[in-house]
Amino acid sequence: MLAGTVLLGCVALSLWLWASPQHDARFDALKERLHELDEASPGQLGVYLLRPADGSEMNYNADRTWYLASATKAAIAIAVLQEVDDGKLQIDQQVALEETDRVDGSGGLVWEETGARYSIAELIREMLQESDNTAADMLIRVAGEEQINARITAAAGSDFGQVTTLLKVRHELYRQLHPDADQLENRQIVEIAAAPLGPQRVEAVANSLELKTDQLEISDLDEAYRRYYQTGLNSATLVAYGQLLGKLASGELLSPESTELLYGIMGLDKYEAYRLEAGLDKALPFIQKTGTQQYRACHVGVANPQDENALVIVACAAELDENDEAGKLFEQVGEAVQELVLNTSSAEAA
Repeated sequence: MLAGTVLLGCVALSLWLWASPQHDARFDALKERLHELDEASPGQLGVYLLRPADGSEMNYNADRTWYLASATKAAIAIAVLQEVDDGKLQIDQQVALEETDRVDGSGGLVWEETGARYSIAELIREMLQESDNTAADMLIRVAGEEQINARITAAAGSDFGQVTTLLKVRHELYRQLHPDADQLENRQIVEIAAAPLGPQRVEAVANSLELKTDQLEISDLDEAYRRYYQTGLNSATLVAYGQLLGKLASGELLSPESTELLYGIMGLDKYEAYRLEAGLDKALPFIQKTGTQQYRACHVGVANPQDENALVIVACAAELDENDEAGKLFEQVGEAVQELVLNTSSAEAA
């Protein structure tokens, strides 16, 4: 009886050791460097690394919730392609642009004629390469917002918050100025975006609601953004997002055909020298998506996504200039990852 108990205990211990993430000393050095970069930055930095092959990970402020902005679009694309793989959508299925799909932001679909038709593949390409908000909302409409969120939660866990349409993002943001803003039509939302960020954008919201600026609940757009970020919409922990990308790289989420399509769209064979990628080796295969909004920026990706050396990198920053300051900070993060993790041999891992 005792021998059997000991044997079972040894088996359990072996299984536990096999399933437990491996420790990588390179990640310790990287974490120290990230702390130095964070201290020198005017904002806040969060970074998560995951090596899917052995489960080793590095967590720097990655357990807190970060606003993802357009970085959510990679998760949306994965969910849509899962619908394709399950036969609920067809990759060449045509989707007609509806008036209620239009929303401001990157990309040109907002200006196309109502009824213009695009395949699912074309919409994914526009959403990821051009970060087209209208394309994203069209995909969410055709796949279903509830289904998109169910797919993402199943893959990433509950720490990946609710993903919404970009139209709802605008409604929720402008609701912070006045509760009636959630009734604004697509046309009005697009017109409001023509006004520069700041007091003029606030005035444009008031005009669309047929109000004076002093009738708004608040008239500070920065404060409106801060309140909107607190809703938790389109937000996640970097750990949750990293787990999602780790399963993608491990082949757990999509068919080989859908994976190949997605990798191509996400820039596997391209070098943009932007944010994280600017600090990485030019020859490094890297699939990616960025996100940018007022005082928020993110960059998510997978280096070497097609082999056992795949490395998930998820980074977000807050409370700093989302372009210049964030761009430089992410480049420094990329340089640190390249120097301390990718350039060192696996023999140095402990």
